[in-house]
Amino acid sequence: MIQNLIIGTRGSQLALWQANWVKARLLESQPNIEVQIQVISTKGDRVLDVSLPKLGEQGKGLFTKELEEAIVGHRVDLAVHSLKDLPTELPSGLEIGAICEREDVRDALVAREDVKSFAALPEHARVGTSSLRRQAQLRAVRPDLSIEPIRGNVDTRLRKLDEGQFDAIVLAAAGLHRLGHAGRITEHLDEDVMLPAVGQGALAIEIRSNDPATAEIIRRLNHEATSVACKAERAFLKGLGGGCLVPIAAHARIEGDTLNLRGLVASPDGTQQVTGVRTGRSSDAVSLGLELADELLSRGANKILR
Repeated sequence: MIQNLIIGTRGSQLALWQANWVKARLLESQPNIEVQIQVISTKGDRVLDVSLPKLGEQGKGLFTKELEEAIVGHRVDLAVHSLKDLPTELPSGLEIGAICEREDVRDALVAREDVKSFAALPEHARVGTSSLRRQAQLRAVRPDLSIEPIRGNVDTRLRKLDEGQFDAIVLAAAGLHRLGHAGRITEHLDEDVMLPAVGQGALAIEIRSNDPATAEIIRRLNHEATSVACKAERAFLKGLGGGCLVPIAAHARIEGDTLNLRGLVASPDGTQQVTGVRTGRSSDAVSLGLELADELLSRGANKILR
């Protein structure tokens, strides 16, 4: 019997690339299915004239709420998200069915042609980003820079750079790679300069908790090492009680059975930072994330978050 699956996705070029990538992997792994893609507009796609930090509590689920409502309402069977956009607390009845193999986790600087590196940015250069995490870390290293908000999809941001509105912009390297813009990257930023967002570079497939047939199909796309690393990062984020509207960063690496998790909490202006590392067994990923969160809270992260 052929099973028909409907994937819900945002309509941006990157979101469609991600949905079509998942569709192709599903058809490869399970020949007796049909897969359709349904585009769903989210609040994050419609509200483009307000920077993300200014949205405050209204920004929670900015890119996911409508997709999740479509899953719950049985209008779609699953949704493909950039994991970094997915809150740590999912609505009742939903779960992550798979986390796909991670792309490049780093952030990337895309600058005007005469700029060869981050260090070569001139004093007071205009750098575009709407991420508090990126703003805080950029300001910590280069307080002289003029950090300005920028919204829109990848192509829109590149166009604004090319029009001279900015001297440089900072984007996730994964999105640039996936859309064929790797050649635009001036420099992949080292983690000592820019620790990535929780879940950056990974795709999450969200499904209904009471849908075992879909869960069985989706499970084949799960990449175990990526899933374990992201569980540690998301546990760290959950332990801090933060989200994408707070300057929090984390990255977990797995080597054999060992997991190394690095985390950061910063003030928006970059003048205060609390960082830490936890190393342990990969089977203890969630515990390691929570332990690192507790450590950073005890060392002053709680004051920064307040």
